[in-house]
Amino acid sequence: MPSYITSIHTAVPDHRISQQAIREFMIRHLATSEDDRKRIELLYRASGIQYRHSVLVDFDRPPEDFTFFPKNHDLEPFPKVSDRMQLYQREAIKLCEKAASSCLRATTPTSITHLITVSCTGMYAPGIDIELVERLGMHTNVQRTSVNFMGCYAAFNALKVANEIAQNQPDSKILIVAVELCSIHLLKETDEDSLLSGALFGDGAAAVLVEGRPGRGLSFQLDSFYADLAPEGKDMMAWHISDFGFQMKLTHEVPEVIKKGIGELTGKLLSTLQKSIADIDHFAIHPGGKRILEVIEEELGIDKAANSPAYDILKNYGNMSSPTVLFVLHRIMQQLDRQHAGQHVLSFAFGPGLTMESMLLKIVHP
Repeated sequence: MPSYITSIHTAVPDHRISQQAIREFMIRHLATSEDDRKRIELLYRASGIQYRHSVLVDFDRPPEDFTFFPKNHDLEPFPKVSDRMQLYQREAIKLCEKAASSCLRATTPTSITHLITVSCTGMYAPGIDIELVERLGMHTNVQRTSVNFMGCYAAFNALKVANEIAQNQPDSKILIVAVELCSIHLLKETDEDSLLSGALFGDGAAAVLVEGRPGRGLSFQLDSFYADLAPEGKDMMAWHISDFGFQMKLTHEVPEVIKKGIGELTGKLLSTLQKSIADIDHFAIHPGGKRILEVIEEELGIDKAANSPAYDILKNYGNMSSPTVLFVLHRIMQQLDRQHAGQHVLSFAFGPGLTMESMLLKIVHP
C-alpha cells in the first residue's frame, strides 16, 4: 500500500544576506594573505549563489555591531561549541515551529501520530522533538524518532521511516521536520575545505506531512527508494565536531565521484518500477553545489532547464544541508496542478560516506 507526501512547507531566518556581503566578511576577517583573498573571491564567484539566510546578523555588519562573534577584527576569543549550541537551542526551534505550523494548516496537530526530527548542526535533550510537541499542541504520546548527524541526505532517511510507518498503519499521519543552522559553524580556518563550506551553506527548515492516503489536493506518492555508497569518496565529504564548532569536510573531488556513480544509482532505482530516464518529468536534485548539478545533468542527459528548481534554491538559499532537497520538492509542488497527475519526479541527495540517495515520486491528484 503506497504512502503520500500531502504537504511541504519551508522556513528561513529573517536575515537574508547577499553572497557578496558574506564574501567581504570572509576576506575581512579570515583572509591572512593575498592568496586567501583570491581563493575566496574565486569560490564565491563560481558558487551560483546570490543570497543565503542566517540566524546570525554579523555577516553584513561592522564588528562593533556583532551579536555573536567577538566585536573585533580577529574574532577572538573565537566562539566555542557550547556558545554555538546555546544559539542552536534558542533559534532552531523557531524555524521548526514556523515550518511545521504552515505544513499542518489543513489538519490539526493532535492528529499527528508520529514525529520525525532531522538535524546535524546541533543537539540537546530534551530536544527539538519534545519542544515541538509542546509548542504545536500534539498529543504527548505521539511516537518520536530523531535522525541525527547524517548531513545533506538525512531527509531521505526520514522519508523512508515515514513510508514504512504509513504503509503498515494507513491511518497514521507522520510529520517530518528538518532544520539546520549551518552558518553558526563558521570556523576560523582558510584551508580549501573550510573556505568551500563557508561559500555554500545557509540556514533553513522544512516540514513534510506523510500519510497513508492521498491528500485533498496534489500529493507525491512515494514509489521507490534506492541508496548506495561510493567508498572512494569517504574522505572527501565528512562532518566532525571540533573544539570550536562542527567541521564540514567537502572537497572539490566530490562532483566527480557523484558523476561516476549517478548513472548506476539511477538505473537501479528506476528498474524497480520498470522505468527509464525518459519516463521522468521533473527532477528534485539536492543542490550540494553548482558543479554537482552540472555533472548529474551531463551524466544523465538532463536539460538544465528541467533542473531549474534546484538552481533556483541554490541561488536564493545556498545549501542548507538536510532541508535543502525538501525546499526543491516544495518549489516543484508549487508549480504543479491536476494536469500533471501521473507524472514522475526523480530526486537525489548526497552526503558523508560518500552516500548517494535516490527516490522516485508519482504526482497524484484527486
